[in-house]
Amino acid sequence: MQIKRVYIGGWFQRTTLHLSEIYDFLIDGTSSLALEEEKLRTLKKKLNISSAELMVDGFEYISISTDDHITLKVYEDGLIVLRNDFEDGDDLSKDIKKLTDYYEQKLSPAFSYIFSLGAPIPKELANIKNVYPYFVILEDATRAEIVTLLEKFKQKKYFEITNDRFELFRGDKFYIINTKEESLDVVARFIEEQIFLREFKGQLHRYLNLHRIIWERIAEVKERGNIKGNEVRAFKDKVDGYAKTINLIETRIHQMGTYLRTRESIAKNDESLKSFLDVLEYRYEALGDTLAYLKEIWVMTKNYVDSALKLFTDIQSKATQSSVENLTIVTSMGVGATIIGLFTTDSVPQFTTFGVLYFVILAAVGYIARKATRWFYARKTYTISEVAYDTRIE
Repeated sequence: MQIKRVYIGGWFQRTTLHLSEIYDFLIDGTSSLALEEEKLRTLKKKLNISSAELMVDGFEYISISTDDHITLKVYEDGLIVLRNDFEDGDDLSKDIKKLTDYYEQKLSPAFSYIFSLGAPIPKELANIKNVYPYFVILEDATRAEIVTLLEKFKQKKYFEITNDRFELFRGDKFYIINTKEESLDVVARFIEEQIFLREFKGQLHRYLNLHRIIWERIAEVKERGNIKGNEVRAFKDKVDGYAKTINLIETRIHQMGTYLRTRESIAKNDESLKSFLDVLEYRYEALGDTLAYLKEIWVMTKNYVDSALKLFTDIQSKATQSSVENLTIVTSMGVGATIIGLFTTDSVPQFTTFGVLYFVILAAVGYIARKATRWFYARKTYTISEVAYDTRIE
């Protein structure tokens, strides 16, 4: 058995415009955006780039080599694939760590800074740590050797596919491919598609989980049936934050269909991928159906958040209006008493000790009345009245 190559990768929506910005950064460490020049140069230096070339093969992409003997491809649609060629004496664990560290500690911070301006990534997604699929390419491996390799990395085998040209064994975080009659370049093409599909599915799953989190947090308050006045403002602000998050993610979800269709079209027209179509073909359709399902879920989530926002805005307005009305009555009584005093005396008012004391008492009563009114409406319980939803929709 020979270990030939190790791959990892990731995907997030990008365009050819972003690819041009990456290329400018890789070539001379600059950006046309208002970013710190010194930081750009520092980030570029950490990448240890030995060459970067813009190329076209179905997609436009940048082919990159590093002084660490890592090869990268950055595609215009956002797919990033890293490769390390295995040499005699290498340790597979160390090669995997080498690729992972380069991606997480060097490449990802650089690209994150380049694209740090513009619409933000929602905080619910920004700190998610990706679990990369590791692709290990073998040559002339026996089944026993492949099983031993999976066991070494504590990988439970999920499935296997075998034919005359290759063998594919999938663990939890590992894909092991024994090339047999298939070329390394064709296997590389398959890996690119597999990384895209896995990352695409991973994003959809994160959006589904985010829908669940938002829905449950709102439902938790609504199911109480009532809410205190001093809780309304804080919860309304949270719901408003959810609404902003939903608007950001909604755009990304609607973008995803275009990337899936383009990848599917190119893969199905690629003659070199024929032997892998049994693995790939159904995945595009399945993910397309999942995306359509998630779009409908997200519409429902958006409507749910909008209705909650309106509900708590109305409660807050009601509490504020009642408080103002009562304060107005108290103020009117004080003003009325003063006017009556003016009209019932036949002399010019004089400053007296009693008058000053009376004023202080009146001001104190007004202050206490205002505080008491606010205290009352802050602790007053308001009924949350809305149509009940069945949360078992998935």
